[in-house]
Amino acid sequence: MIDGQDSTLSSTEEPKEIGDAHHRPHLFLVLEAHRPLAPPVRVSLAKLDGLDIGRGATRQLEATTGPGARLTIRTDDRRMSAPHARLGKLLQRWVVDDVGSDNQGSKNGTFVNGIRTTRDELEDGDLIELGQTFFLYREALPCDPNEPPVLDLAALRPVVPGFGTVLPQLHRVFDKLVPIARSTVSVILEGETGTGKEVMARALHALSGRPGDFVAVNCGALPKDLVEAELFGHKKGSFSGATEDRLGLVRSADRGTLFLDEIGDLPAPAQAALLRTLQEREVRPIGGTRSIAVDLRVIAATHRSLERMVAAGSFRADLWNRLAGQKVELPPLRARREDLGLLAGAILARLPPEQAARIRIHPRAARAMLRHDWPGNVRELEKCLGTAVVLAGEEKQLELEHLPAAVQRALEALPAEDAARRDELVALLGEHGGNITAVAKAMGKARMQVQRWLKRYAIDAERFRR
Repeated sequence: MIDGQDSTLSSTEEPKEIGDAHHRPHLFLVLEAHRPLAPPVRVSLAKLDGLDIGRGATRQLEATTGPGARLTIRTDDRRMSAPHARLGKLLQRWVVDDVGSDNQGSKNGTFVNGIRTTRDELEDGDLIELGQTFFLYREALPCDPNEPPVLDLAALRPVVPGFGTVLPQLHRVFDKLVPIARSTVSVILEGETGTGKEVMARALHALSGRPGDFVAVNCGALPKDLVEAELFGHKKGSFSGATEDRLGLVRSADRGTLFLDEIGDLPAPAQAALLRTLQEREVRPIGGTRSIAVDLRVIAATHRSLERMVAAGSFRADLWNRLAGQKVELPPLRARREDLGLLAGAILARLPPEQAARIRIHPRAARAMLRHDWPGNVRELEKCLGTAVVLAGEEKQLELEHLPAAVQRALEALPAEDAARRDELVALLGEHGGNITAVAKAMGKARMQVQRWLKRYAIDAERFRR
């Protein structure tokens, strides 16, 4: 959930309007495996009649407007044919065709979810592979009607690390955080472990213009008997082991930003002391006799719901109210596959420039990365790429075998929705003796669609004939 809005992405056959948010089909150029540092592209299909994709000297996007509006995307992918694939509408559905020269098909083929096809009716979340270039089709993304129909991040100025996204709804959230960053409003970042909460906190500090330091504190790692001393400082001799005066982490963040990671792990006494510090804007060190003023901006993060903790009585309601100036939930990586290429590029760009420019990703490795669920989120992606770069050595091409076993296994398993549909097809084929027409009627789908699914999942209907 982002600011009280359900972040689940709906999927419908017809674009629909819900409140002031429109849901429209989109195509994302997620990753160019031959040059993974290249920024992604987002294209709204709502006002297009068709889209052509093929090889060119450089990456170009060419649009024609008016009746029969089309968009052409060209990349410098040498494994892509000059005309390679075409997307068009068929009865309000989007279909991808492998065309190539004179409509004879492309040299290296068109793949949908890893399966070669000449024509396929697209469904929400389908991964389209053309040469070494990967696209993601989304059937009905919520978007603002005033958003540009094409967003090419290569044409935009570099964004602050942590604020990059091609998802329309997440982009709106990040945009709203820019003025928040320049204020003293406190922020709570929620999300699963590894979703980039500290990266976002650092981005907010960078945009704030505050002259002080960014001080990160893992509340769960503070020694339980020294939490308050670590946070608020102490005077020499105030307790056993206090051999010198210490400023404490709160005063170290004076005129800067205090980032309290996993704030839900903060013990009750420390919660009370922190509340007083935020209310009075001053801190009293352990053993001290007077309070010291601090100019403090706090960003807190947690992988748990603080609201539920407040309801359960394990987190102070008054502290929650003081901290919750702005609440943002960062989505897990599996919910923003559209951004995987952008995030991977940002990670690889931290390498020395001459090394980063040479990195390539083998198409099978890229396919596995785009199909993996990433339970460890961006942190898992970062470790995966870091290890793969080391294993690739001087070759600088990341192969499938350079990736962790869990990522490699993503090629072997169908996504959950596909697996469920495959099982339903098998069950209905058995029930109806391999009669495809009867199966289509039972599923409420066209016979042609069921035939495409059978091909996609390599199911032979003949073996069910009675």
